[in-house]
Amino acid sequence: MQRRTFLAASGAIAAASALPAAAVAQGAAANALTAAWTGPFGGVPAFDKVKVADFPAAFDLAMKTERSEIDAIANNPTPPDFDNTIAALERSGDLMNRVGMFGGVWSSTLSDPELRAQEKVLNPKLAAHGDETLQNEKLFKRIEAVYNDRAGLTPEQQRLTWLYWNRFVRAGAKLSPTAKKRVAQINQELAGLFTSFSQNLLADETDYVLYLRTESELAGLPDDIRAAAAAAAESRGKPGEWAILNTRSSMDPFLTYSNRRDLREKVWRTYYSRGDNGDAKDNNATIRKILKLRFERAQLLGYPTHAHWRLENAMAKTPDAAMELMTRVWPSAVARVKEEVAEMQAIADREKAGIRIEPWDYRYYAEKVRAARYDLDMNQIKPYMQLEKLREGMFWAAGQVYGFEFVQVADIPVAHPDIRVWEVRKGGQHVGLWYFDPYARQGKRSGAWMNAYRTQEKFAGPVTTIVSNNSNFVQGAPGEPVLLSWDDAETMFHEFGHAIHGLNSDVNYPSLAGTAVPRDYVEFPSQINEHWLPTKEVLSRFALHHRTGAPIPQDLVDKLEKAKTFRQGFDVTEYLSSALIDMKLHLAGGADIDPDAFERDELAKLGMPSEVVMRHRTPQFGHVFASDGYSAGYYSYLWSETLALDVVDAFQHSPGGMYDKAMAKKLHDNVMSVGNSIDPAIAYRNLMGRDVDVTAYLRDKGFPTT
Repeated sequence: MQRRTFLAASGAIAAASALPAAAVAQGAAANALTAAWTGPFGGVPAFDKVKVADFPAAFDLAMKTERSEIDAIANNPTPPDFDNTIAALERSGDLMNRVGMFGGVWSSTLSDPELRAQEKVLNPKLAAHGDETLQNEKLFKRIEAVYNDRAGLTPEQQRLTWLYWNRFVRAGAKLSPTAKKRVAQINQELAGLFTSFSQNLLADETDYVLYLRTESELAGLPDDIRAAAAAAAESRGKPGEWAILNTRSSMDPFLTYSNRRDLREKVWRTYYSRGDNGDAKDNNATIRKILKLRFERAQLLGYPTHAHWRLENAMAKTPDAAMELMTRVWPSAVARVKEEVAEMQAIADREKAGIRIEPWDYRYYAEKVRAARYDLDMNQIKPYMQLEKLREGMFWAAGQVYGFEFVQVADIPVAHPDIRVWEVRKGGQHVGLWYFDPYARQGKRSGAWMNAYRTQEKFAGPVTTIVSNNSNFVQGAPGEPVLLSWDDAETMFHEFGHAIHGLNSDVNYPSLAGTAVPRDYVEFPSQINEHWLPTKEVLSRFALHHRTGAPIPQDLVDKLEKAKTFRQGFDVTEYLSSALIDMKLHLAGGADIDPDAFERDELAKLGMPSEVVMRHRTPQFGHVFASDGYSAGYYSYLWSETLALDVVDAFQHSPGGMYDKAMAKKLHDNVMSVGNSIDPAIAYRNLMGRDVDVTAYLRDKGFPTT
């Protein structure tokens, strides 16, 4: 009973099981969405045969089929046991997972008006269908009977049984009929609101494009950024112009390098006003409704707030624990911002710019500080950051650490021509498939994320694990390599960390596999993976100049290392302000919140520097309002990074450094392979022999460690 909604989960990772079915339900008209997967590797998704018009009928059939499967389990006259109840639930939902996987891919990467119209109708129906299962009294009684008699099960079976029991209880299985009905109503309303929020945000990202028409408007932009902007304009029917898209991957480099302060402000305001323009696509009213409904649901389920409900099964356990970590780091981050702004203002004053540093100046003047203090211009790094070479570097590092091999395969159906596929092997044995969808396009949501098309399991026999990485890099001129910023390269390694987490999975049951772990733990393996990028072994082999092929000079690498803590005030503050506002919004109870005013007032109480804005302002906070995904959980990146840097520190102090075989095996055996088959806190203690130490995180950021 793996749940997958039509709307793709928002954030850095979206994963779910999609198990191949033996046959389509009797009488169903087979199509790409409902047909059993065929072809190599135990069957692969027929992405090339998907028709958007088929989604409504396919989802209706999937719900009907799953309802029949659930009824058979709930009404089984045989006394409940693990096999006929818990294992049976693991066997159910195959068709729903396949159809839902296709829906998620199309929603997040190939959205169009026809699909968006379907989402508005289908997502509330899917929410109701999920509640119908989770509130099934007969089914829950069987689950609870197995849970109460679980002592004789294997540890993994006990964990799975607890997972089902806990999921049903938290969804309201023990509530009165009236309360159950209201929870179901709330979930349907929320599904519709999540869809509206996402579609509004996508529209603002798609519709607002800044077109540049003169050479003077390009002042300061490096050649690769100009080329990417020209290609983006041409693809939108405006040859001879340059397009700055309303996405982070387009906005960020423009604000970093453009000499035109007026245009920097325009790009900045357009980007940070997404969902907040007072028009038909404004998200503030939608957010207000979401917050009220979440609070009401939490109260019905017996929790003080939505935050308490969300964090109960997280590593943090309570909002207080998450807030304690955030408020420990916040003062150091804000203090560093003040130091960074002072340095930038000094440069602006020396240049007689006659300005006060504003948010649209931060990236631009930070680069001037970087050049002055470290003799480092990040434009010197970019020629060595070729997308394809870095992909090879990711493969190589994964081979050194986990033993993976990657072989590109042809003739595998894909959803778009930009997507390529690799077979993943280990010790010569087939493990899975990795799909790579790197480029921005219309109808694709911004950001970067991982999907699981088919989750690892051994329960129904070994299956091919299928995962994907999705990014929004801007393509340059035909034949020219795509050059990434250092930040984009780190993000690419980060998301690949999610993929190899899924590929390393080695459990029996799909509900426990791979990345099916708490939000504040799931980012931990991927954040570790970022730290193979700056190793000498990767840079010397794969950071090669796109014209000469020469490896990145050691003096540039040394400068990068010395500048490691540079701009951490900005980076941590823009992230942490978003995490704090997320938590505060969901701890505010049933208050009637004006999102813009709440954001402004709470940031003022926190002492938010005026020169920095939240990484995700509330009206565009897809992690939190496009689904329940990271709601009251955006702190997870900080929590996970604290774990990750603690482990990275252990690697670096091992004899083999980041490639230490013994440490790599411990990481694989205790984290990467076990998924959610054991409690993450126990898994971490098994790896490190202790609980997490925050010292490595603070030291990495250059913050005080006492």
